[in-house]
Amino acid sequence: MYLWIKALHIVAVVTWFAALFYLPRLYVYHAMARDKGEQQAIDYFKVMERKLYRGIMTPSMIAVLVFGIWLLYLMPHWLGMGWMHVKLLLVVLLVAYHHVCLVYLKQFADDRCRRSHVFFRWFNEMPVIALLAIVILAVLKPF
Repeated sequence: MYLWIKALHIVAVVTWFAALFYLPRLYVYHAMARDKGEQQAIDYFKVMERKLYRGIMTPSMIAVLVFGIWLLYLMPHWLGMGWMHVKLLLVVLLVAYHHVCLVYLKQFADDRCRRSHVFFRWFNEMPVIALLAIVILAVLKPF
């Protein structure tokens, strides 16, 4: 049972991270289209962003959390390990990042977002750092 749950957790993580990488990239293009006044592109980005967030990103996050909690239930001794504490902190920060993406989604939907495409290029890098740290922690279990 453990290996099945672990496999499903990994698939959910991959899917969630794909969306965490792609949605802010859409924000880059959306901001660029906004600056150029390309209304047709803006309307297209609004639909893509909403479908990605609601149809893929949020269900993937929920699956990550469900399977992750299930793994912790099966392996409760991990909760006493320092690497897991750091990993869980990073997951909490990713959930917060996920919700910040929703804030920007709503701002773009209402044509209120004034952040630049340069901001979103940097914003897009945050999950990369988290992914690197989480993988290193989960594989090496350094402390």
